[in-house]
Amino acid sequence: MRFRELIQDSSATIDAIASYLDGLSAEDRLNETRTLSRDEQRKLYQRAERASLITLDHFVPTDITKLAPVHHDGRNTLPLPSGLKLFQKRFCRPEDGSARLFGYNESPFLGTVGPGFFVAVPTKGRAEWEARGGVVIDYFQVPDGPVAAGWPKVIPNSKGLQKFVYNGTRDYMRKVSTHVSIGAAYKGEKALDHYFILCRDR
Repeated sequence: MRFRELIQDSSATIDAIASYLDGLSAEDRLNETRTLSRDEQRKLYQRAERASLITLDHFVPTDITKLAPVHHDGRNTLPLPSGLKLFQKRFCRPEDGSARLFGYNESPFLGTVGPGFFVAVPTKGRAEWEARGGVVIDYFQVPDGPVAAGWPKVIPNSKGLQKFVYNGTRDYMRKVSTHVSIGAAYKGEKALDHYFILCRDR
């Protein structure tokens, strides 16, 4: 069975989905994650509630040095032409060694909307957040220290057109497989019923 068929099969566990994705080549895994509709991403997010808890190490593995970027290729469910749904979330560990990650969005709209900087942190200690996923990508925060070389200048999400996209937003992440995660977007505490799938490039 292929990825989409596993998601549609109500008897397929999240472990079965993870095993399938882990068995693919990096290229095939990325291609499969780019096929999912909004309904399929919603179902995957719901199924991933039973996955093992996602941690910051999923986004930047422990063997990656501080400030070294790790790219996650994504596809969102916004009402856009297919090619414009594709983007990257880029993460790095901060220089201070704190339990968080810095990141931004590399997208076709970077030059107009802006980079959408964020800080990713564990949700532990906030019960209502924990129920949504183990890590939150928090646009209420932006990096307050050095970021990876070559990244755009850090600006607050209240500045420019990005305030209509990123400002006041949080994304809650669940694990799908070794390289793949699924996120649900919230505006404040309101679920937007928009999702995105990420596939780590290493």
